[in-house]
Amino acid sequence: MEALGPGVQAPRQESTVEPYREKIQDWVNQGVEMTAIWLRLQENYGYKGGYSSIRRFVHRLKPVEPEAFVRVHSDPGEDMQVDFGSVGQLYDPATKRIRTAYVFVATLCYSRHQYAELVFDQKVTTWIALHKRTFEYFGGVPQRVIPDNLKAAVLKALVHDPILGEAYRRMALYYGFLISPTIPHTPRHKGKVESGVHYVQRNFMAGQEFVDINVGNVHLRDWILNTAGVRKHGTTGEAPLHLFHEFEKACLQPLPVEPFRLLEIRPVNVHPDCHVVITGSFYSVPFGYIGQELAAHVSENFVEIYKGLELVSTHPHSTRPGQWHTRLEDYPPAKAAYLIRTPDYCKKLGAKVGPSTQSVVEQLLADRPLDRLRSVQAILKLEESVGSKRLEAACARAAYFGDVRYRQIKLILNAALDREPLPETQPLQPALSHVFARSGEEFFGRHS
Repeated sequence: MEALGPGVQAPRQESTVEPYREKIQDWVNQGVEMTAIWLRLQENYGYKGGYSSIRRFVHRLKPVEPEAFVRVHSDPGEDMQVDFGSVGQLYDPATKRIRTAYVFVATLCYSRHQYAELVFDQKVTTWIALHKRTFEYFGGVPQRVIPDNLKAAVLKALVHDPILGEAYRRMALYYGFLISPTIPHTPRHKGKVESGVHYVQRNFMAGQEFVDINVGNVHLRDWILNTAGVRKHGTTGEAPLHLFHEFEKACLQPLPVEPFRLLEIRPVNVHPDCHVVITGSFYSVPFGYIGQELAAHVSENFVEIYKGLELVSTHPHSTRPGQWHTRLEDYPPAKAAYLIRTPDYCKKLGAKVGPSTQSVVEQLLADRPLDRLRSVQAILKLEESVGSKRLEAACARAAYFGDVRYRQIKLILNAALDREPLPETQPLQPALSHVFARSGEEFFGRHS
């Protein structure tokens, strides 16, 4: 066989990039990207080849060295990774429609024991609530939580100085855990939870159909305990539930006596109607803050609105969009007065001024079909400028002459006619039929 010489080699075609070797080598040394090298060859040298030829040639010039990774091991109770993953469409019994759903997965890094829950959004309120339920499920809190850089956790994803969401930061302080966001675009840094999310997607959700999301969560909780939790884990070689109960649970920090109440902190603007809008509901603040930006601290039961460290207003949390929570004292006094003075309130106020004023109020409120509440409110407001004695006299005079409109009472007061005594005889009252000024006896005499 050796006498035959070396085997026949297939002819090797020279690369179309070879004539530009020296120039390309110079660009590579300068750190020029391969796409830029390709464009420069086209523009400056009329190169007609494709980008893939450039890429293969550059790799032969400067072989890519394999990157080495350090596998990080966590002690019991030290780390927990959290993340979301998409699980397709599920029925939402609350809105009665099909919606895109996600699975939240929290994985304890030592035991690989998990908490998972199906949800319809990744909002701050959902994120905070999921953490609370996770800690309650595990019966304790890890030393450190490693989230991905989603907006509910990290407002700005920076390698060295990430900016945390305020509600999540306060939650971490309350429960006593560190937040260690992953470096942007490095999914391997959260590999334990990534594999956990994929495991749920491929082994629990694949091929499954549930009546609604609530039924799905019941099955998911059972699956974690009776399937995922008892399997032999590929990395640890142990069942996650066994490692959790034997070693990790006792190392978790104890839960606080009361759970964390704050769900989110969001900026809100005060509108001219003295209200801020939070998830479709309206909450009043004092009129002096109109046009300013405040901070709404939203919890499960309450909404607290702050200006810096100053608590401005507190309201119960709405149970549905479209609800109004208004404190009348938040309006300017002149505006609030008309809201406070309901028909019943006006009747009581009129009676307090005097019987004539009470009679005028009741007469106007009984008028149909015109709603005279504003007129009544304006009449009662006159007491502030003239006093109850003059208002009572003006109402008595207006009633005497049969015209109790606000305009007439205002004219009586302006002309000081309320100080004049009323005539001794009753004025003629308008009647539905004609009447004579004198009786028939005066004209015709009395007949027997």
